[in-house]
Amino acid sequence: MATNLVVRNIEPSVAQALREAAARHGRSAEAEHREILRAALAQPARRSLKEVLASMPDVGADEDFNFRQA
Repeated sequence: MATNLVVRNIEPSVAQALREAAARHGRSAEAEHREILRAALAQPARRSLKEVLASMPDVGADEDFNFRQA
């Protein structure tokens, strides 16, 4: 079910930026507003621990982390 939303007292510069973004994306200011809200409120996909660890940069060889006491 769709819901109507009214946003009041928007600064002119913000309204202009919205219109310009809408024009760049080839949609109405209302459609641009919906997309901005949708993107801002979307939950990021949770990554598994395996994915997080796999995305870490390679910072050196294992030997670089072997500490030997003299």
